[in-house]
This record gives sequence, structure tokens and C-alpha cells, in this order.
Amino acid sequence: MLYSILVSIDVFIAAGLIGLILMQQGKGAGMGAAFGAGASGTVFGARGSGSFMTKMTSILAILFFLNSIFLAYIASNRSDAQSVVDTMPVVEEIVSTENNADIPKVINLPEGASQEEMIDIIKQEIDEKRGQTSTPNDIPAVN
Repeated sequence: MLYSILVSIDVFIAAGLIGLILMQQGKGAGMGAAFGAGASGTVFGARGSGSFMTKMTSILAILFFLNSIFLAYIASNRSDAQSVVDTMPVVEEIVSTENNADIPKVINLPEGASQEEMIDIIKQEIDEKRGQTSTPNDIPAVN
């Protein structure tokens, strides 16, 4: 649970860090502002914007690295990591033999018999268990 929360925080910090870096102006943009390009009319003043963005970037970078180190520590000290397949509950299907008492458990099929012959033999075994005899009309055609 804690690991998932820290990963989410790490993603938000990374997104904020990316946004701050993309909003900052490069070094070359400072020369235009120095010659009266109107940078003093910004919300943060002539130098305030650059220093605020730089400080916030530094703070977010430090938080990102500390959070990442803590995530690595938690991940390395986890108890036996389990696969999702291993954590699924095991459901055993119990086949009732009460309803299938008329179906033979073992049917000996001759070697080299065709598919149709094997189906005929299986149907005859089932019919004998039920006390019936099958006619060729009872056996469906195999495609």
C-alpha cells in the first residue's frame, strides 16, 4: 500500500518537474530581457521568475531523488515477492460421479482404429453401461 502511494507521488513529482523545466527560459533569452524586452512587467519581476522557477525545480528534484531512493529501499526489503498468478485462489472443480455413473471410466480402443470406429466403440460402451443398444441411426455423423 505504501509502495503504491509513493510511486504515485513519484509520478506527480516527475510531471511537475517536467513542467517546470519546460516553462523555464534558456540562457539566451536573458540577453533579450536585459535590453528592455519587457521582462520587468512579468508577475515575478525582472529576476523573480527565473529564481522562483530555479528554486522550485531544485526542490522538486531533491524530493524526486529522495522519494526514488526510499522506493528502492522499500522494493529491496519486501518480503517474498509473489506473482499475481500465485496470489489467485485455487478453485478445484469436483466432478460428481453420481450423475456420471453410466459413463465408463476406461475404454480400451483398438490401435489403428479410425475416428469413426473409435466414436462407435465409445458410444457402444456408454450404451452398454446404460443397458441400451445403439443403432447406427443414434450415432451422429462426424465431420
